Amino acid sequence: MKKIFNKKNIVNGLFLGFFLVLIFVPAAKALMIRGLMSVGLFSPSVESPKENAAPEAVADLGGISFKDQSGRIVDLGSLKGKVLFLNFWATWCPPCLAEMPSVNKLYEQFKDDRDVVFIMVDADSDFAKSQKYMDGKEYKMPVYHVASNIPEQIFKGSLPTTVVFDKQGRISYNEAGAANYASQKFIDFIKKLKESNN
Repeated sequence: MKKIFNKKNIVNGLFLGFFLVLIFVPAAKALMIRGLMSVGLFSPSVESPKENAAPEAVADLGGISFKDQSGRIVDLGSLKGKVLFLNFWATWCPPCLAEMPSVNKLYEQFKDDRDVVFIMVDADSDFAKSQKYMDGKEYKMPVYHVASNIPEQIFKGSLPTTVVFDKQGRISYNEAGAANYASQKFIDFIKKLKESNN
């Protein structure tokens, strides 16, 4: 009996238990990723918009649309002239849950700014579940569902995916995977896009 409960087996059992929790409990994995974000990992790679630089273009945003919980349709073409932060996420996705506090901080920074629009797209199209998550965390970000075809150059299917469009509707940032969007570098990036007239 002593051989089974020796120090080595106990340590191995704890390590195995920790590993299994990370695999099967999305909130635990999200917490670990969030911890790594706080030490500087998972920083979004953005460059300041340069004058006369041409970001990756999208042919036409018109016709790409999303629906909110009240049934209101938002067409991306109607948002030209605004900086658009578009995030595809799901409640079961640990990296999505890990980055959500930073997305919420970014949202809180710009929520009253009419020139910056946030669209949080629930990939599962389950308003009850996504709104329950938002309410439980006391996040006020607007939740949408896809209401049209989404071009692959915007969303390839990986969660989370974040796309930022400049005021002309061009893609200025497009990344899959968790990132810390509350970093000063990213906040400054959004501010520069907002101030740019190109």
